[in-house]
Amino acid sequence: MPKLDGTHIAERLKGRLEELQQGKEVAARDLRALLTEEQEAAMDAAWAEQQELRKKKRARNKEEEAALGWKTKRDIHIEALKSALRDAQDAEVAAWEKRLNDAEVRQGRVFFDELSKQINDGVDMQTAKTRANNALTRAGLRRLDGQLIGTQGLSPRDREIRAMEDAILQKAESEMDDYEREQLELLREHEKAVAENRKKLGR
Repeated sequence: MPKLDGTHIAERLKGRLEELQQGKEVAARDLRALLTEEQEAAMDAAWAEQQELRKKKRARNKEEEAALGWKTKRDIHIEALKSALRDAQDAEVAAWEKRLNDAEVRQGRVFFDELSKQINDGVDMQTAKTRANNALTRAGLRRLDGQLIGTQGLSPRDREIRAMEDAILQKAESEMDDYEREQLELLREHEKAVAENRKKLGR
């Protein structure tokens, strides 16, 4: 299973929280897998406090339990997940930004590593750029020449990576302000014009 990061946690927490609220059984290890060490410690402390409360004060019915502040283990788990979900939602934008940045760093590394290799092998710059873009395609990353390559011939993992990167880029684009969106449109128009000029020149 892929390692969870900040872009997964909120969705997983929400799913587990809904299961608990519907009265379904959720294994403790499945809950703890979604919590930080601090969140786990707070949940355990809340349950320990409840156990102490039960020792000190006896309740004869549900009304007395409520009045004394008794909570079930499910109640404690629900409170812990609600708190963790708020934290995860607050941190989600930063997690998406990090993921986008990581994808861009990887894209740049793959491209320039292959470009350098081709130039060192004596290949001309245009061919080297084409081969570097082909390396991006093989790695399941977006090409820098703007050429769109379908998912045909890609492994399921590569298709999954492509879909993930598309989702990251779409989310990042949806959060742009008007100025950033205008700059992106100008960049796309420039890249399109460059590609059309290359076609005309037969390159």
